[in-house]
Amino acid sequence: MTADYIVVGSGINGLTCAALLARKRRTVVVLEREAVAGGCMRTEEITAPGYRHDVMAATFVLFVTSPAFAELGADLARHGLDFANTAHPTAVLMPDGQSLVLTTDRAANIARLDELSPGDGARYREEMATVERDAPLLFGLLGGTLWSLPTAKLLFAEARRRGVRGLVARLGEALRPGRAWLEQSFRSELARALLAPWVLHAGLGPESAFSGEMARIIAFALEAAGAPVVKGGAAKAVTAFEGLIAEHGGSIRTGADVAEILVSGERATGVRLADGTVVEARRGVICSVTPTQLYGRLLPAKLVDAPTRERAAAYRYGKGDMQIHYALTRPPRWRSAGLDTVALIHLTPGLDGVSKAVNECERGMLPEVPTICVGQPQALDPTRCPDGAGILWLQLPETPRQVKGDAGGTIDVPPDGRWTDALREAYADRVEAILAAHIEGFAETVVARKAYAPSDLEAMNVNLVGGDPYGGAATIDQFFLWRPFSTSKNHATGIAGLHQIGASTHPGPGLGGGSGYAVGTMLR
Repeated sequence: MTADYIVVGSGINGLTCAALLARKRRTVVVLEREAVAGGCMRTEEITAPGYRHDVMAATFVLFVTSPAFAELGADLARHGLDFANTAHPTAVLMPDGQSLVLTTDRAANIARLDELSPGDGARYREEMATVERDAPLLFGLLGGTLWSLPTAKLLFAEARRRGVRGLVARLGEALRPGRAWLEQSFRSELARALLAPWVLHAGLGPESAFSGEMARIIAFALEAAGAPVVKGGAAKAVTAFEGLIAEHGGSIRTGADVAEILVSGERATGVRLADGTVVEARRGVICSVTPTQLYGRLLPAKLVDAPTRERAAAYRYGKGDMQIHYALTRPPRWRSAGLDTVALIHLTPGLDGVSKAVNECERGMLPEVPTICVGQPQALDPTRCPDGAGILWLQLPETPRQVKGDAGGTIDVPPDGRWTDALREAYADRVEAILAAHIEGFAETVVARKAYAPSDLEAMNVNLVGGDPYGGAATIDQFFLWRPFSTSKNHATGIAGLHQIGASTHPGPGLGGGSGYAVGTMLR
């Protein structure tokens, strides 16, 4: 089998890249090692018949606001992609029942914040205005190809407009930790608690450099675009991509485990599958994989120089993730008013609670009080479950990959620190107890529960190393110009015709399709 381009991996970046190349009339084959395409975009009946759960990724705000969607959205819509949304994208719920909802109405958000603490609303207005004013710079750096003439022109124009010192000052401001930004900007603990958990969805913690800027940008994006989910489930997005790629002569092969990248004359010429099948590439191979896979498994050892091998071995992965899914006889009846139509609710004691749970996780401890992200997909898309029923999608982004102990002191941890079924269910019980305290009659409404430990997630997707959903630690030394390595230049690998995309490369994790878009637009 021969194609112009081979794309290894069928997550959002692989599919975006393949779709763009297929529209250029290049023959493309996407190879996926799992039995279903989509990477983290999977929708399955994992609890009970009639309940369709997004097993991993669920919210598409980064995609609908991305350059990839701007270019491909109309074509994907022709192939069935449609979104459901809400005017209430997120909220926080505190242990004492206090809650705060962020809406897509800025005036309403400002008024509510001022009610909590006079002046917080005005400060919020200023913070959102800063993102709007700096959007060309922020989104140009977050989503653009860094080592490129357009980025050089962007920085030059910003330096002329602000002055060199002014530009440097703005970039320095962007490095503020989330705690510093929240404590300087808002007096209300509830306002801080609303935004603090969102740094977790960027793979960071409140004390991490750059987490303040990410929290501000995410708040802006949620207010502007909500928290859309795909009607019918995330897998419908995969089906739409499949249709678009096939429309232009491309194909997706599942159960196709790539064992080796073939290189001839210092150029990538194809791949060999685990079953021995050879697929040839006339123009190039694009791999949506981690550095561990690319340089440790897929490329022949003789082609990887010692410095690159050392950098790949030293590449760090971040916190693990855990997912818990519930099928309910009815939608949850929250004890706190105003949460029924919210897409994503964070249960947390607040900024200090998030910080504490992150610290415990990073030390290998099961958090005593984890930050619980609760999605209510049926509130946006009732087709996900039987009439009158409910679904809950829980994410625990502060879950250790390897467990050294329990910060709560009540869960027995295996001596080797590995996740077992018993450990997973015991921790899920802790989470459920926190959740149930906020929902009337919760236990009586549960039809079934399905939990996935970090090790389970890695078993479903090899890119989730140790259950890390962000393709590697997103700390500043492994981000922007330095992702995946300090020597990286865009998506080049040092081998002609071989490109790396995915969450381990710039612009990093999330359902934005940014790296796939960058390479798909660059290649001819």
